[in-house]
Amino acid sequence: PGGGAPATPWRPAVTPDGAPPTDVEPAWRRMHPVTPALNAWKAVVAALAFGAWQLGPQMASGGPPIPGLTPLALVLGLIVVGALVGGLASALAWRMTRFAIDAEHVYLESGVLFRRHRQARLDRVQAVDVVQPLVARIVGLAQVTIEQAGGQDSRVVLAYLTEAQAQAVRNELLARAAGIDLDADDGAPTTPAAGATGAAPPVPEAPERQLFAVPTGRLLASILLSSAALILILLLVGLVIASVSTRSIGPLGAMLPALLGTAGYVWSRFTSEFDFRAAISPDGIRLRHGLTESRAQTVPPGRVQAVRLSQPLLWRRAGWWRVKVNVAGYGESDANKESVLLPVGSRDEALLALWLVLPDLGEPEPAAVLEAGLTGTGDDLGYIPSPRRARWLDPVAWRRNGMRVTPVALLLRSGRIERQLDVVPHERTQSLGLTQGPLQRRLGLSTFVVHSTPGPVSPRVPHLDALHAAELVMVQAERARSARAAAPPVHWMRPPQD
Repeated sequence: PGGGAPATPWRPAVTPDGAPPTDVEPAWRRMHPVTPALNAWKAVVAALAFGAWQLGPQMASGGPPIPGLTPLALVLGLIVVGALVGGLASALAWRMTRFAIDAEHVYLESGVLFRRHRQARLDRVQAVDVVQPLVARIVGLAQVTIEQAGGQDSRVVLAYLTEAQAQAVRNELLARAAGIDLDADDGAPTTPAAGATGAAPPVPEAPERQLFAVPTGRLLASILLSSAALILILLLVGLVIASVSTRSIGPLGAMLPALLGTAGYVWSRFTSEFDFRAAISPDGIRLRHGLTESRAQTVPPGRVQAVRLSQPLLWRRAGWWRVKVNVAGYGESDANKESVLLPVGSRDEALLALWLVLPDLGEPEPAAVLEAGLTGTGDDLGYIPSPRRARWLDPVAWRRNGMRVTPVALLLRSGRIERQLDVVPHERTQSLGLTQGPLQRRLGLSTFVVHSTPGPVSPRVPHLDALHAAELVMVQAERARSARAAAPPVHWMRPPQD
């Protein structure tokens, strides 16, 4: 229509207003040539698993799995077959995979039998991570993970690039997503000439200022004082006592799944939160952490949907707090690795982490308001608590439960054994709701719920007065609508247009 350019996988035939596009095709780039070798190990593992499933019974009975073939020769054969098949498939996939970046989108083409074209809008980018799994880290490669609004299915992964290339791609994505015009100097797009390597001119990394780091000793102590570590210790003690009393290793089989699951969770938490560091920069909040898998996250300002500050009972003497966040695009499955803003830290560090997300509460005395949310009870500093009749349903924490509205955010506190304070900016409120069980209905109580994006934070306050909670829903809905209307543009570093 209108004599526009022909449609391509990365560009429509006409622009939304009906005019032909004036931009040129972006520069396509390929992944590192070693990528097929890194992906081939999956086929090797699959071949070994298939062989163990098919031939395991024969090997367990003591006989040769295949006449004339020793177990060692069988394993080596499976490795060779898996490596050949996986290497060939990975090489074909690498040959058909390429990506490109322009001022508005990042494009990814992949697939051998079925071609797949991904087009991600940069103004919907929630976070950009540089991830180095253990094998890739050994050979100096990394992958770039682009999180978008819309859940885990909208994630775009560029794997694998050299560390320098991954850092350059991350810098370019964040700069363009922030609204910086990288082509402003000469007005020409960053498309290399014919025969060039396809790499865009490098974008310098924005400066940063480190704010806090978590020492390894503190991380280990916090894990040992966590409920998961206590459960693991109790399981080990119970296993020893049961084995000694029965003089058998039979109890090991019964307790092994729970033991392995708990130990795996404790180990995963230590490896994912090892060497945790946080910094602030013009392109967002930068988080670096990981032992076996190194991860460098960058969360742009304003993309965090909700924040939770929590303090387990065993951390209270040390004064430690943990800070988690909901970021659109991460989802619940990524909570342990990607949704932690502070694994363990002092109260000042926890408040500093909250400040990274929400620099202003709109209150003349924000420190006092937050202190009442972290440790206060009752109606301190304007918090709306549960009524006295809620003690029949929650005799321990009913005075602790409460909420407070500031001009900028909604604060919801709960828990006495494990203190929690959830902070939700008004413009990030997805929806609101009330839940009421039969006992709550009889006592005239309701649970006030703030719906956020998927993640570890589920903001709610139990056992509020039912009439008061219903009024709060109506008032907060209007407040959230007004806040969204006044929210800044999605390109946070681009000045608003007149």
